[in-house]
Amino acid sequence: MKKFVAPQYHPLLKQHGLDDFEALWALDLTPVDAPNLERGGHSEVVVLTLETSGAPQRFFLKRQTNHLGRSLHRPLGEPTFAREMRNIRTFERLEIPALSAAWYGEHHRNGDWRAILMTPALDEYRDMMQWHQQWASLPLATRDAVIDSCASLLRRLHQRRWRHGSLYAKHVFLRPEQSRPEAPEARFIDLEKSRPLINGRRERLRDLELFGRRLSQWDDETWRRFLARYLASSSDSRIVGNWLQRLLPKLR
Repeated sequence: MKKFVAPQYHPLLKQHGLDDFEALWALDLTPVDAPNLERGGHSEVVVLTLETSGAPQRFFLKRQTNHLGRSLHRPLGEPTFAREMRNIRTFERLEIPALSAAWYGEHHRNGDWRAILMTPALDEYRDMMQWHQQWASLPLATRDAVIDSCASLLRRLHQRRWRHGSLYAKHVFLRPEQSRPEAPEARFIDLEKSRPLINGRRERLRDLELFGRRLSQWDDETWRRFLARYLASSSDSRIVGNWLQRLLPKLR
């Protein structure tokens, strides 16, 4: 995909003169963290805030040069953002909640392959590690709601025969729902390594293992509740017990 513009954001970008590749590339903004220099290229993330008639709109603007990934289908490589952009569109088609894209473009000229991916900031959400830092002080009902929302999100992902591939807890974002506090909305970010499931059970377990790796305050009963929702089974069922036996040693 050489270029994509989300219709709802095109007027705003055009208003600010940022509706083409070179304009977005030329923006001089401070990266939010150190550039990624792996793969022999350069990749960075900045925050772009655009004024609107209402509240300012924040975006994450990701730019890279010669930061390529290779696969059987693309042995010569392509920008890693191209893969993430395809995955964003795939998750939308499969109705798997995840981040959305506002703009994507790539240029391949004079030996350099540049790409830009722009995504709206999830300002009303907090990532799972932020929820976990406050875990002991959260009401029991809130903790149960967060567990259930995370489990339901992962269940939907794997039911659609996809894996995340980099499913650390910080890549699951949740937003409290004022009208339904018992069901916070959850969605994924960072879809670059997502792909279809090949070895279903092993890869599903790997996603769960990465997700739980830093959730040190989740005890065995918490994981039992999580797996019961994830597997759509009762907490005392044999299948939940089997998954607990496989998962907990990897988390300990």
